[in-house]
Amino acid sequence: MADIRSYWFVRHLRADSSSHVLVYKNGTLVRSGRGLSLWFFPLSTSLAEVPTDDREVALSAFVRSSDFQDLSVQGTLTYRVIDASRLAERVDFSIDTRRGAHLRQPLDKLALQLGQLAQQEVAVWASGIPLRDALRQGPAEVRARIAKRLESESVLEPMGLAIASVHVASVMPSNDLERALEAPMRERIQQEADEAAFARRALAVEKERAIAENELQNRIELARREEQLISQEGANQKRKVSEEAESKRIAAEGDASRARLAASTQAETTRAVEGAKIEQEKARSELQTTSVRALEMARVEAERARMDMAREIPPAVLAALAAKELAGKLQRIEHVHLGGDALGSMLTDLVTAGTRVLEAAPAASSTSAKER
Repeated sequence: MADIRSYWFVRHLRADSSSHVLVYKNGTLVRSGRGLSLWFFPLSTSLAEVPTDDREVALSAFVRSSDFQDLSVQGTLTYRVIDASRLAERVDFSIDTRRGAHLRQPLDKLALQLGQLAQQEVAVWASGIPLRDALRQGPAEVRARIAKRLESESVLEPMGLAIASVHVASVMPSNDLERALEAPMRERIQQEADEAAFARRALAVEKERAIAENELQNRIELARREEQLISQEGANQKRKVSEEAESKRIAAEGDASRARLAASTQAETTRAVEGAKIEQEKARSELQTTSVRALEMARVEAERARMDMAREIPPAVLAALAAKELAGKLQRIEHVHLGGDALGSMLTDLVTAGTRVLEAAPAASSTSAKER
């Protein structure tokens, strides 16, 4: 829709880039083009605006097949303007010089005309084919025939139109007829489903039988193995009892042997200990006896030596030694009485002994000098 503004007695038009504007003055085309912007006098100027973008037309056809069954075809047609001048000559695209809107409805007329051409081709196609074949061929065949018919139609090119695309969404029978057509297929599908269910049940029964047979075989095998287990356990128990008895017998014999060995060992030990003690006592007794004998012999020898020495010592010396021994044993002497005879003899003996000692001293010193 063009944008028109009024300025006193002059007006300005500005069209969209997708609109082709034709300007007529006094019935003559003076200017033509897309997206024009121009000034014009409304009293002497006529304007036409032709949309050049792609336009869609809804296709809805209700036809009857060769076997007199109703069909509905739904789709769309897309067309474009290739020559706006020729189309404006065939269809009135005049616009109001004040508001810019079309004075008539040219697009609706084009849509009606193209829709009728498509419906006519759909009706011709459906009338020559049975319902089942029409449904089997489907939208692809309808779309191809409509496109071929419209492209070869001598009406579109003189009008400056071209078909951009044809789209058929569905080819469908009536609801009752659709249910009637679906019934055999549904029955077949149901029959196949029942057969599949029966086959599944038969397979399940066969599997259950196989499972039951397998379970029975397993129970038989388990019973046989249980019997073997019981017999094996009995044999093991017998072997265990016999082995325990044998081990107890061996243990008893070992204990008896150990007891005998311990007794004999203890007896031997006792005999050895007692023998050692006896030998030790014998040795001690012999040692004591030998010691006593040696002591007695030593005493005898000492007494013999003392007697020999006493024989050689003069009486006076013996008397002096006796006196010395006596003095060592006496604790206190209260009275000593010496007579003249005893004193004279004693003095004589002492002088004689001293002389001998003095004479013996030089001889001993000379002997030691010689030895050195």
